[in-house]
Formats: sequence, C-alpha cells, structure tokens
Amino acid sequence: MIDRRSMLGRATALLATSGAWFAAAAKAPVRTFDVHDFGATGDGRAADTAAIQRAIDAAAKAGEGARVLLRAGRTYLTAPLRLAGGIDFHLAGDARLLVSVDPADYDPVRQSALWADGVDRLSISGTGMIDGRSAEFMDHYDRENEWWIPKAFRPRLLVIENGADLIIRDVTFRHAPSWTVHLLGCRRVLVDHVTIENQLDVPNCDGIDPDHCQDVEIRNCRITCGDDAIVIKTTRGHERYGPSRNIRVRDCVLETQDSGLKIGTETCQDIHDILFERCRILTACRGLCIQLRDEGNVHDITFREIEFVARYHSPPWWGRGEAISFTALPRSPGVRTGALQRILVENVTGRAENSIRIEGLGGSRVADVTLRHVSVTFDRWTRYPGRVFDNRPTTAVEPLEPHDTPALSIRHADRVTLDHCSVRWGRNPPDHFTHALEAEDVTGLDRRQFSGTAAHPDRAAIAIR
Repeated sequence: MIDRRSMLGRATALLATSGAWFAAAAKAPVRTFDVHDFGATGDGRAADTAAIQRAIDAAAKAGEGARVLLRAGRTYLTAPLRLAGGIDFHLAGDARLLVSVDPADYDPVRQSALWADGVDRLSISGTGMIDGRSAEFMDHYDRENEWWIPKAFRPRLLVIENGADLIIRDVTFRHAPSWTVHLLGCRRVLVDHVTIENQLDVPNCDGIDPDHCQDVEIRNCRITCGDDAIVIKTTRGHERYGPSRNIRVRDCVLETQDSGLKIGTETCQDIHDILFERCRILTACRGLCIQLRDEGNVHDITFREIEFVARYHSPPWWGRGEAISFTALPRSPGVRTGALQRILVENVTGRAENSIRIEGLGGSRVADVTLRHVSVTFDRWTRYPGRVFDNRPTTAVEPLEPHDTPALSIRHADRVTLDHCSVRWGRNPPDHFTHALEAEDVTGLDRRQFSGTAAHPDRAAIAIR
C-alpha cells in the first residue's frame, strides 16, 4: 500500500532548499546592459549576434544580477548565443528574438539557438518572444501522415547544461524546430509563467524536458506543441549528472499531439519523487504517461487533480489515445529493465479513446500502483483506426499490438489498488470496446471501490485471467 502522506509530503517540500534563491532573484538587477549600446540595430534584418553577445559578456563580467536588455518593439536577428551565469537575459515588452535559419551558423555539437554550459544564477525573463522559425526548417508536408518532414538540420531552441539556480520566467517560445527548453543536468530550477506556442504538426518539438535534473519547479505554463508537452527524462550518455528527482509540475495548461505529462522513454538512470498536479491537458495522444524502457528505476510518482482529453492522431505519433499509460518493458530483447513502482493517481478525470493501461511486458512487472478518485469516460470521436495498444519504442514485444479496448487493462502487475474509481462509455461504443476491467497475471488487485459496466450488454464487466 502506498504511503500517501509520505509521498505528498515529499512532493510538497521538494523545493525547500531552493526557495530562498528564487525569492532573492526576484529583486531588481543592479545594472542594465542595453544591446543597442553594443551595436544592435533591432530591425529584424541585420544580424545582431555579435552585439548581443558583447552585451552578455559585459554583463557577466560586471557581476551578479546584471541585466542584458532587448528593447520592446524591436526584432533581433541572431545566430546562436552563449548565455552566461549571474545575469538576467531580459526580453522587454514585445521584444522578439529571431533565430538564424542558416545551418552554417550553428555549432555542429551543440545545435541550439540559445545555450549555456556550467553556469549558475542565470535568469531568462520578460514578456518578449524567442522565435524558432520552425516552418523554415521543414522540408515538406506529408499529407498522408499529417505532419511536417524536417530538413537534415534543425536546432533546439534553448539548452542549459550543468546549470544551477536558474529561472526562466514570463517569456514566450514560439515555433521551435525541435525540443524547446532542454534542461540537462541542472539543479534548482524555476520555470514560471512560460508560454510555448509550437506547431502541432511538427515532430519532436517537445515543450519542456528536464533531463538528469534535481529540484525543479515548473508552474503556471501554457504549452502547445506537436510532441510531449512536459517530459522528464534521463538520457543515455549523461549519467554523470545523476537521476532526475524532486521535480514538481503544477498549474499548467497543455495541448499536444503526443503525451501531456510524461516520464520517459529515456530512463537510463532513476527518476523519482515527481509531482504533477492541478494541470489541464486540453488534448493529447496520451493523458498521463510513464514509459520505462531502460535500466533506471521509476518510483514515487504522483499525479493529482488533473483533467485530460486523450485521442487518436495520425499513425506516426506515439500514443493511440490512451487515457493513462504506465508501461515497463525492455527497449530490445534481453535488455534489463528497471522497476516501475509506487505510483499514485488521485482526483483525475478525463475523456479518452483508448484504455487506462498499467502493464509490465516482456518480463518486466509494475508494482504498487494506486488509482484514487479517478473517473474516465471512453468514447470514439476521431476517424483514425483503433483496436490497438501502442508499446513503442520496443522490439522486445509487438510495437503496435492489436487489442480490444477495455476501460482498464492491467497486465503483469502486483498490488494495484482501485479506490473510488469509475469508468463510463460514450453513447455508441464501437464493437471493440469491451470490459470495464481486464486483468491478466495480476497479484494483489484491490477493487475496494470500483464501478463500471461492460461497453456492451453481452460482455462481462470484469474479466480476470
């Protein structure tokens, strides 16, 4: 049984060590470095890269809290910029930073429009916009699959690696060609009131990706993007930065053609003590998602007070309309997979075209999962074919598995609790909609308060094998 008080207590206190820094950083900067004083034109046509970089370097040399100012009403065309520690990079009013679309301008290793490495006390602020110009990095539109095919090169918009005491506040990121905000190996980070406005039909343009990060809060953000909106990872090759832990996501509004709130698939190290709360997922391929595919362990995860809509999209997008999908399976045959355990989903409501899935496959198992006050309505309203479970990415089991659609599917799991949960069906459920609950190879299934009928009167409400 999950210790609810312990899990929520840890989640509520996870940023206590960094709260003092966040409060102190809110005070006014000590000195302003206007990029126009360093030669910027701000006309959107002449390259302002060198002028802005000179302002950044001068502010960093001046000391803590210096502000680099991009003026309201101006557009700045720039090649990649190297941000520095101890400064506030500030886009005032409606200032617009327009990134270069020339691949020759980009470092072949970093491939990011804005980047910082090994910096502390960096803030990015203001109500201006950083425009990634995604359309100009696309080759053509694939009408059959309903998405854009990228050119050979496309950069990420912002990458901060090995940073600490960071703040990203109030800015808008628009039209990222690839990942929008990638936080790699960072500690004590606040992302607050950030807006992301990406194209819904551009692949891989994730919203915010904390990767091997500790002590992070993401709050009050509005994110529209083609790929995962907020996704926590531990990617391979960066193990020196340790696990992703103590991360809180709250009060965000999300729209995506992939997962709304997600952990994985990159899970080469542990991910734990994560809280997602008070979020609205307007539309997604999956509502709540954990995909454990590697050797790291994922545990002590809480989703609470979340509303979602999960639906089918065109075939290339991972996710086939699953309401909730918690899966542990090897990325390839014979590979050891870590443990997925101690997951709490509480006060969650949604509408979906596919099942709630709690599944360990390919030799893995899932353990200690509690769904409390979860209510989901299952229906079909898109034209895409159904009757499938999406296990991608994996070659250990069938990636796209033909399967009927029960409201709740539990396979190869231990100690799953359904506490005051209910499932309902739409007015005209298709023939492949089946049971309220389908369980296979499950031990310790506790249905203390679970209500729901079969989708059709000739089928059993509960099927346990």
